[in-house]
Amino acid sequence: MRSWRFWLNTLILSSQYNPPRFVELLMLTLAIAMLTISSLVPTEIPYMVLGLSFVIGASISILVREGIAPSPQTRVTQLTALLLLIVSFYGFADLIRML
Repeated sequence: MRSWRFWLNTLILSSQYNPPRFVELLMLTLAIAMLTISSLVPTEIPYMVLGLSFVIGASISILVREGIAPSPQTRVTQLTALLLLIVSFYGFADLIRML
């Protein structure tokens, strides 16, 4: 029971300390869950669309946040966000081609 309180307090503290990064983390976590569901059950296209949308939203948010307030590892963060954005757009293009 005590460890759940620790994790809950850590989650609350991180959401108060840096809200944009917390929202990006939440979006990427939900994207991983949605894309996992869509890969396990191939007929669930809405999960894939929602997961790819979360990835695009989080990537754009990361790029905007890094443009406004650069962090010490700006280049790595921007490169990773750009890579996620490219892969997501490729996923949408492939999905449209399949339909």
